[in-house]
Amino acid sequence: MENFDFYSPTHFVFGQDRENECGELAKKYGATKVMVHYGSGSAVRSGLVGKVTESLDKAGIPHTELGGVQPNPRDTLVYKGIEICKKEGVDLIIAVGGGSVIDSSKAIAAGVCYDGDFWDFYCGKAAITKALPVATVLTISAAGSEGSPSSVITKEDGMVKRGTTSDLIRPKFSILDPKLTCTLPAYQTACGATDIMAHVFERYFTNTPEVEITDRLCEAVLLTMIKEVPRVIAEPDNYQARANIMWAGTVAHNDIVGVGRSQDWNSHGIEHELSGLYDCAHGAGLAVVMPAWMEFVYKHNVMRFAQMSTRVFGCSMDFEDPESTAVAGIKAFRSFLHRIGMPINFKELGAKQEDIPTLADNMKINGVRKGFVDLSRDDVCKILTIAANAEL
Repeated sequence: MENFDFYSPTHFVFGQDRENECGELAKKYGATKVMVHYGSGSAVRSGLVGKVTESLDKAGIPHTELGGVQPNPRDTLVYKGIEICKKEGVDLIIAVGGGSVIDSSKAIAAGVCYDGDFWDFYCGKAAITKALPVATVLTISAAGSEGSPSSVITKEDGMVKRGTTSDLIRPKFSILDPKLTCTLPAYQTACGATDIMAHVFERYFTNTPEVEITDRLCEAVLLTMIKEVPRVIAEPDNYQARANIMWAGTVAHNDIVGVGRSQDWNSHGIEHELSGLYDCAHGAGLAVVMPAWMEFVYKHNVMRFAQMSTRVFGCSMDFEDPESTAVAGIKAFRSFLHRIGMPINFKELGAKQEDIPTLADNMKINGVRKGFVDLSRDDVCKILTIAANAEL
């Protein structure tokens, strides 16, 4: 195990109707003017935004609102949010929604405190040195942004999708009410679950030896998802299954399962180009990319993949031919994704094989992209070709 620092200061407030505590929590963290940031009109129609603003009113905290966040959140709305926060003197942003809303809020929070273009943080020109505090009321279990220091934004000019990371944009508090996820369509639930599993797998496939404790934590989260996701798709109102998935989503991406080990984020990097170009759901893109990446890299460490196959997917270990066990686990993962309604190839995703060179070029790989297996541009093309033609 490698040396590590672990810092995860977000205050998690978990359980039914905890969104009604938003005002008191905002007051506790020193807010004097709040911007409530949300996505589509459903957050208003469901009454959730109203609950949040009513709670702020009871706490005596004035507020303004900005809706309209899209999946794969856009830079254009971030600029609008920065302008509003500066004009209104906002000192806390409350994101009401999922990962897209939270990521947009984080970008606004950093942009308000920066004299230049906030996109500098996302294209690598600058590092975040100051940000407004952010809080969340989570409505979908997926991105883990409610407990992470990361944010991903899409630049509309060219539909380029890029991320940034800083502990300064880690949420101060996050309200997690599993009941708020019960109205999600099955497809969105499955997309979120796929993202959660990808967050774990990209930590699980490591070149660091002797990491049994985090291996087991990773496996526990994955086993939870395998059990609970089919349950919530069959029973959308199953609160206990929703609760387990919601907490799994947070644990998967606050790095408790990834400390002390090298990590691989190449599947996310490849998928960002898919959802950037086609504006597809991030989880759906990962469902196509992740098993293809596994097929391309598994020979690098057959026994790690065999371990995943036996511990997570219950495959029998073939000690005479461990490679067959590794392959069986990858097939089991793709079959699980298909079973919960995810696409498994380009045709089902709505992507085009002729765009593979463009997708690879957009990653702008100079030399190699580091990871479990270092990838060249040609390697990315090969992974995307596997993804394009995948079958059960």
